Amino acid sequence: MINQIPQQYFLILSALLFCIGVMGIFLNRKTIISVLMSIEVMLLAININFVAFSTILQDMVGQIFAIFILAIAGAEAAIALAILVAYLHNKGNIEIADASSIKG
Repeated sequence: MINQIPQQYFLILSALLFCIGVMGIFLNRKTIISVLMSIEVMLLAININFVAFSTILQDMVGQIFAIFILAIAGAEAAIALAILVAYLHNKGNIEIADASSIKG
């Protein structure tokens, strides 16, 4: 089924998702969760790029690398959300402007 869709569509989708992620970081800097979600969207765009080029070049390395990125992104999200829940429990909000006390 993937051979029926031109690879350029995947690259355009990847570029659009990456731009949405960058705009999400720059336009909405109020909460840490929105910034983390924007970073995850950017990582998924990069994964689409890896898989698209892996299909174009007939090489499995890009797909394997995308799987590793998904695993690391999942672990990063779990740890970051655990830290945010603990911070929310202690401070009462998770706004970026008030998070300067996180510095070690």
